[in-house]
Amino acid sequence: MLFLVCLSLHIVFVVTWFAALFYLPRLFVYHAEASDSISIERFKIMERRLYKGILLPSSLLALLFGLVLVFLNWQAYVDTIWFWIKVVLILALFGYQGMASKFRKSFANDANTKSEKYFRIFNELPVLILIAVVFLVILKPF
Repeated sequence: MLFLVCLSLHIVFVVTWFAALFYLPRLFVYHAEASDSISIERFKIMERRLYKGILLPSSLLALLFGLVLVFLNWQAYVDTIWFWIKVVLILALFGYQGMASKFRKSFANDANTKSEKYFRIFNELPVLILIAVVFLVILKPF
């Protein structure tokens, strides 16, 4: 029962984490395009609230419940290659989140140097990681 509760919570927080990871860079696109001060200030507020209110807590809770799942079934995971590939992808995702945090801070300080086109491309990266992780978890190759 504990495993199923943790698995359910892990899935919920992964979904909310990815929702925020998809939306924050989209806000960056619009923010980079904005030229009036009202819009710029609005985007700063939206980005801060999304990052601190949803993205950061969701990522930490997804990680926490994921670690509990691993702890509960350590032997089932430790010897599999797919699991370690997933760990590397999750670390890459946290690196991506760190980059998003850096971009959010640069926007907050009116110091962004990236174009809206850059953020359109940046916005697509977590999709690739999501696809890879889902296939690893479901198919458990290797």
